[in-house]
This record gives sequence, C-alpha cells and structure tokens, in this order.
Amino acid sequence: MAPRVLVSDELSETAVQIFRDRGVEVDFQPKLGKDKDKLAEIIGNYDGLAIRSATKATEKLIAAATNLKVIGRAGIGVDNVDIPAASKRGIIVMNTPFGNSITTAEHAIALMFAVARQLPQADVSTQAGKWEKSKFMGVEITGKTLGVIGAGNIGGIVCKKAIGLGMHVIAYDPFLSVERAQEMGVEKVELDDLLARADFITLHVPMTDKTRGILGRENLAKTKKGVRIINCARGGLVDEAALAEAIKSGHVAGAGFDVFEVEPATESPLFGLDNVVCTPHLGASTTEAQENVALQVAEQMSDYLVKGAVSNAINMPSITAEEAPLLKPFIKLADVLGAFVGQVTEDPIKEIEILFDGATATMNTKALTSALLAGLIRNQVADVNMVSAPIMIKEKGIVLSEVKRDKTGVYDGYIKLTVTTDKQTRSVAGTVFSDGKPRFIQIKGINLDADVGANMVYISNTDVPGMIGFMGTTLGNAGVNIANFQLGREKGGGDAIALLYVDGPVSDEVLGQLTANPAIRQAKQLTFNVD
Repeated sequence: MAPRVLVSDELSETAVQIFRDRGVEVDFQPKLGKDKDKLAEIIGNYDGLAIRSATKATEKLIAAATNLKVIGRAGIGVDNVDIPAASKRGIIVMNTPFGNSITTAEHAIALMFAVARQLPQADVSTQAGKWEKSKFMGVEITGKTLGVIGAGNIGGIVCKKAIGLGMHVIAYDPFLSVERAQEMGVEKVELDDLLARADFITLHVPMTDKTRGILGRENLAKTKKGVRIINCARGGLVDEAALAEAIKSGHVAGAGFDVFEVEPATESPLFGLDNVVCTPHLGASTTEAQENVALQVAEQMSDYLVKGAVSNAINMPSITAEEAPLLKPFIKLADVLGAFVGQVTEDPIKEIEILFDGATATMNTKALTSALLAGLIRNQVADVNMVSAPIMIKEKGIVLSEVKRDKTGVYDGYIKLTVTTDKQTRSVAGTVFSDGKPRFIQIKGINLDADVGANMVYISNTDVPGMIGFMGTTLGNAGVNIANFQLGREKGGGDAIALLYVDGPVSDEVLGQLTANPAIRQAKQLTFNVD
C-alpha cells in the first residue's frame, strides 16, 4: 500500500505533484491546518503530515496521529511542532533549512540599509508632501564593522554579502572554527569583543535556552555607542523593552526587526520609535523561497517514506538516499544486537558502549546507534523506534559511549555492544556477510558464527560432557525443531554458550526443563524481526 501524506497548509501544486510522482498518495487540504479539531479527527489515517506555519502539531494532535511517521515543515522554524512529543512517539520531524536561506539573508541586509539611511521614514515624509532632506542624515555601510552573531547557514551568507559591500565582518559562533572563519574572510571573536566593536549587529542563531535574551539589558550596555541592531532570526533573542530604552537614550542608534517576542506582533516597545524599522516576519517571504521550501519538503518526505532516506531531520540522524540501501543491513544488525542484549539482560542497565570496528566505523554511526538502542529497549517499550530510543535512553540516565577503530580482526567490519549493570557486564558482537544477513560472531567474549532467526533459544552453561545431547533431547521431546545449533566455549570446563535457531516459540515450561539442569545458568527464548 502506498504511503499517505496529508498537506494541511498552502503548498504549490508542483510540490503536491512531487509526492504523486514518487509513489506517495497525497491529500491536499490547505485550509485544514486552521481547524485543529477536524485535523485531529483524520490525522490517524496518514503516514506523513506536510505543513507550513498555520498547522500546529501539538502534543494532542500527535497523540491522535497513530500511524504518523514523519512531519515535514516547509521552512526552517519548527516552533509550531511539539518535537519532544513527536520524538517520544517515534515521529521524524523534518524542516527545510536551506530553501529560504538566501531570502532571509537578503532581508537582513535590506533592513541594515533601511536603518542606516532611514528609508521607510524618508519615504513616508516625502509622500506626505514634505521635503525634509536634512532630517534624514544617514550613515554609510562601507568601511563599517558588522558583528554577526551566529555564522551558520544564513549567517554565513550575510557575512559573504557584507564583505562584498566593503564591510569588516567579525563573527561570534561557538561552533565556528578559526580555519572556517579564515575561509569565510571573517574574524572570529568572543561575544563581548563583538559587542564592543560592531557598528552593526545582526543575529542569526536559533532560539535555545543559551541564546534566549542574548542581547538583554546587560549585553546591550556593552555595545558600542551608536550601534544599529538587526534581527531576522527569532523573537526573544533581543530584550525589546531594554532595546527601546537604549534607543531612547541614544546609546543604540537604530534597529531593524523582522521577528518579535510575541507574534503576530500587534504591539511592541519598539513600535513608534523614529529610528526603528519593523516588518511582519518577512524573512522567508519571497516567491522563490516559498516555492523552494515546498519542493524541498515534498522531496524529503517522499524519500523517507519510499526509500528510507532521512534528511534535515530535527530528531533523527540523516541517512542519504545513496547510503540507505548500503546501510540497511547494518541497521538490521544493530537492531538485532540491541534486541539480543535487551532480552537476556534482566537488571537495569547503567552503561552502554558501542564499538564500531573496521568498515562500520566509516558508516553513519549515529543511525546505527539509534537502531541499536531501539532494539535494546524494545523488550520494555514495544513501539520504540530509531527516533524515540535515544530520547528514552537519555531520560533513563544511562551513560552511552561510542568507540570507532580501524580493522582489528578477520572481519572487514563488525559492531560490538557492551552493557553494564550493577551485577555484570554483557557483550555481543555481529557482522553482515555478503548475503546481506546479520550474523552473531561473539557472545560474552566467546567466538561463534550463528545465523539470526525469528525464534531462537540462548543457553548459558558450564562446559561439561553431555550438554549437547541434553539440550537436543529436551527440545526434541517437546516437539521443538532445531534449524541450526551453534556452540561456543571459553575453555574446557569453563563458560559455554549455545544459540539455537528453532522453528517456533519455545514455552516457559520447556525452558524450565532446560534450567533444571544444574549446569545451565540461563535459557531464554529470543525473538527477532528478520523481515
């Protein structure tokens, strides 16, 4: 059955056609996003939800979305999506961070010009029949220092355009390396240095706990007298009341704002000030940008629903369309390894270590880790997946670490999972053979080579004579057919394991008959998703 997508906001017909062309059934209801009750009533029928800003994907809506796998936001902001709720339900949330980058950067530059030359005010005055030439004395852009807070995608474009205008650009961004700054032609500085030196400041950071109020009263006081401030990023990055006071006092010469703490902004301390230019969140409002993000979200959602490719996801590692088929068997392997440990470990897990050896170390290990964690806790949470698993592991306070290393053994690449509880440390390793199927290659440090079946029995015992016969006879008498029987041992008389691939489930009664043997410490029925 073809996946179904609901488009509940305005998207172009071209974008809607992309879904159809890629084998996705699409229901185009662009006005539905404003009717939250009707949306909640039908959302359970869809695998995907494509939105802009009108639709609010709240916790309540997500709870009703029983089949939803992906929410695609045509635009960069996902403030209208409850990401924690979506993640817990295993729903991927995608945005389109690059479709409106140029448009937003251009708007920031436009506001900078407008503030520097008081263009809107001069326009109103002139069209009112006045000729107040001396009133609107501006400043040049050329030769001034632009302070860019956040030099990522949009901020980087602003840097490039500002350099082209003859400005000296300084940038504050904790994630910007000195080498990358040199490539961009900007000077990397700390925030206090930027505040003290910049003639213009423009913000291009997301809204987080660390960035909220980054230009508050204290930092505004550190700015250079006569500075002009531009915000096309997110409302709340700047304390509007404190900024209004700084403008009235003459410390700040002007401001250009496209975003506000409360939107729609019907009032703000900045409104009515002569040297402030305000626009109604127009950063992405160009014909080209609106079309670009619509096409991009349709392509991304289709690629995920049809091919399993994940791009620009907020809560899930990206998997390109090219690597998806190559990664798929190793994602299955990771899931199997996690599922094995999750089923045989009865005590609470305190630490998890995942080793990627050889070829696996060069793969998309974030995706592999997500799959492994999903398998690990599926025995406790049935509907967990690659999106929700990392969230749950973090909430449980489990320490997670990843190790990557070059090839060390006979296998081109393998994955090893080690978990630690208060009572013991348990490990399992596996690889993928040329047939694309996962294989167990080590359990508890004991080497073996075992297929993975839908139903398996894991036995941990002391290596004593007669154990193979006892296991076979016990299962045979119970009518259990053994398809494959793999053994491994540490040394004669030491620890031994058996992994039996059986045709169907084994009852607790039969497992009890096995553990009645004093040499057997554990006998567990295991199930794996091998489809």
